[in-house]
Amino acid sequence: MSRLEQRFAELKAEGRSALVTFVTAGDPGYDASLQILKGLPAAGADVIELGMPFTDPMADGVAIQLATLRALEAGQTLAKTLQMVREFRVDNQTTPIVLMGYYNPIHRFGVEKFVAEAKQAGVDGLIIVDLPPEHDAELATPAQAAGIDFIRLTTPTTDDARLPRVLERSSGFVYYVSVAGVTGAGSATTEHVTEAIARLRRHTDLPISVGFGIRTPEQAANIARLADGVVVGSALVDKIAQAKTGEQAVSDVLSLCSALAEGVRGARR
Repeated sequence: MSRLEQRFAELKAEGRSALVTFVTAGDPGYDASLQILKGLPAAGADVIELGMPFTDPMADGVAIQLATLRALEAGQTLAKTLQMVREFRVDNQTTPIVLMGYYNPIHRFGVEKFVAEAKQAGVDGLIIVDLPPEHDAELATPAQAAGIDFIRLTTPTTDDARLPRVLERSSGFVYYVSVAGVTGAGSATTEHVTEAIARLRRHTDLPISVGFGIRTPEQAANIARLADGVVVGSALVDKIAQAKTGEQAVSDVLSLCSALAEGVRGARR
């Protein structure tokens, strides 16, 4: 089993959802970002999404756009992001890491080189928001051949005619974007999420994680009662933006992660 399969199977046996956290690699700088990454599992993160900074993050709201700019200004590169994963794996061989971002940096890096280095570094999955299934041959196929899961995004506008195509070669888990729009947008209602998950389950047996707009332990708990995973990103990234120092950024992100984890773990399914 892959690390993602193993983690979701363990949590299903425990009767609870996964807390999936997102942070941007290199934000607010390499050292503080690495400290955050290394500290997330102990703070309660079950799966970590690590953003790959890109100059044109079209699917992201202001919070993550600014995080990307901070990281790039601090000198973050795709090579350094892979190095962060390598350093994380020195002490942690169990927590799944999913790289999330856009295709352009990977294309420039070289797909074959990227897939090989990502696998060697200990990357478990990829979420590439601007690569639809019609372009599987570009990255999804070689990544999955190397044992790296390719995780699809589905949205409220992904209808029943489109869903089978989107989910056909998905692996790891399905990421349901609960609101139409960019990251950090308003949260969806419980009724909407309930209906959406039921519809997705008719099309896939993969775990379903729900994100976009989840900011508080209470919101996380509400989603955790419905979904296999709860994704929180902008709320954590905002803590970095508000911090006066790298040390404060590390402390504030991990404190919020702990509170979110408490909410998720208290919401038995």
